[in-house]
Amino acid sequence: MERALEAQGDRRFVLRLYVAGMTPRSTLAITNIKKICEENLKGRYTLEVIDLYKHPGLADGEQIIAAPTLLKKLPLPLRRFIGDMSDTKKIIVGLDLRPNKNRKETV
Repeated sequence: MERALEAQGDRRFVLRLYVAGMTPRSTLAITNIKKICEENLKGRYTLEVIDLYKHPGLADGEQIIAAPTLLKKLPLPLRRFIGDMSDTKKIIVGLDLRPNKNRKETV
């Protein structure tokens, strides 16, 4: 168990948050994901915020169909989260920061 926690501590996260303008929902998503990252990944993450109004072609390359959308690029596996990132527990479990009690762990 201790080795698993140590290995998790070395992982670097690469995240991209796609927003559509600076709407209240986009602003809330940015605020929420920054808070989650600072509390759980301090110093171990890169967060890029991409405004699809300014860079519309980027939506096709990443298959973004809704905004805001958070992409976890690294560590693998790739994960997507849609919405304002207010469901903190869901984001934390989805980023593999805490184990999901419903998921069976293999040894």
